[in-house]
Amino acid sequence: MIYAVSPSTPILMDFARLGAAVSGRVLGPPRGGFGSVHVDSRKIKPGSLFVALEGSVQDGHRYVEAAFQAGASGALVERSRLEDPALGLGETAKRYGRTLVVAEDTLRALQDAAMVYLQGFPGLLRIGLSGSSGKTTTKSIAAAIIGGERETVMNPMNWNSETGLPLAVFEVRAHHRVGIFELGMNRKNEIAELARVLKPRIALITNVGLSHIGRIGSAEGIAMEKKRIFLYQREDDIALIPEDCPFRDLLAEGLRGTRRFYGPESVGGLGPVRDLGLLGSEIVWAGKTVRFRLPGRHNLADAVAAIAIARELGIGDKAIREGLESAEPLDGRSEVITGTMTVIRDLYNANPESVAAAIGFCDELDYPGRKVYVLGSMLELGDASAEAHRELARTLSRSAADMVFLYGGEMEAAAAALAENRGAGEGTPRFFHTNSMDELGSALRGYVAPGDLVLVKGSRGCELERLDPVLLDGGEERKCS
Repeated sequence: MIYAVSPSTPILMDFARLGAAVSGRVLGPPRGGFGSVHVDSRKIKPGSLFVALEGSVQDGHRYVEAAFQAGASGALVERSRLEDPALGLGETAKRYGRTLVVAEDTLRALQDAAMVYLQGFPGLLRIGLSGSSGKTTTKSIAAAIIGGERETVMNPMNWNSETGLPLAVFEVRAHHRVGIFELGMNRKNEIAELARVLKPRIALITNVGLSHIGRIGSAEGIAMEKKRIFLYQREDDIALIPEDCPFRDLLAEGLRGTRRFYGPESVGGLGPVRDLGLLGSEIVWAGKTVRFRLPGRHNLADAVAAIAIARELGIGDKAIREGLESAEPLDGRSEVITGTMTVIRDLYNANPESVAAAIGFCDELDYPGRKVYVLGSMLELGDASAEAHRELARTLSRSAADMVFLYGGEMEAAAAALAENRGAGEGTPRFFHTNSMDELGSALRGYVAPGDLVLVKGSRGCELERLDPVLLDGGEERKCS
């Protein structure tokens, strides 16, 4: 066993192998390696590798010394920054007796290192998830099901980006038999880059919506980007495509692996489903009824996707039932919190499809109190933003909301459309719009009352969790149970 800095920390990769993986140069002590990987110097532990990424706001190379002070055994740096005398990276590494691995591009190098690291686990069944929404929930349900029979690892939280996925890959250990990883997308070709790292043997697309249409340009373009998750599959790999997706034929065309459509109609074993409202659903699986505590049709669709994955692995009916029963919403995703009010807290994704689904779910609830919808802007919709928010206004005009609170600049289009609808005499609910979080909090504090049902949903960038002090009074998070 080789150790990094502390003999209690087994290394994940030695520096010589890292240098070869990233086609880089190793400067400093050639022996030893690292036991964890971080891109934030504040998270460094003894024996870590610090990856210095150069971003639009921060340059990680300025924090190499801080990483060494915190105990990093080495740092991955870019060649151009190594040659910058103002940084003095070489001298800093010598002073601390630490190793530098020098690459042309540290982001690409991080991804290359993760890809090579995964190659060291040939027995790991790699599963990849992509889609406009539902990835994280599908991943957590699938892990709950599969983990009942096999040691399973998945992305921590939502580490699904160009940096998050490779960092998540370094969580794999020798005892793991299945790895379930979601692949996110904020730009063109990002999923292809992540698929190159993961090379999933089973890859699933949850859905194709309009999230990120501002960066991709069209729904068809989004479908093509999501499809790139299949890019590195082999003939004996599995591609899972939703049976009801309007782009299913486009997604299925020209695949190298085995194509399968999945959904309620094609996943054998799924029986009747009884909607329990805020309490989730009762699902009949393989002839026996189980309680699934995540509410709404969208969460049920995620459960079906997770079951489709489990079926490909040959997971037994008992493990599927137990996984469905144990599945819980993650923080900020489909949480139901009860106190003097009932708050549905869904803060991590907001695109036209997911917002419409949340409103539809709340509309259908048989609830004795008032319904209050607090909606933040749907971000990253580009040229489609104004029309998407106007369409949201049309949905709200038909909704069961007693009051609507709108937050963010993009919501101005929705507020204007609601005002027009009210002027035309349509049954528009009362609404309030602001770009100020303080104003929103004050308005909510003056309106909401005990017994209200409050839906809080918006894009992650809206940071609607800032409303927690107004809406949460120490109530009990029921996890939809």
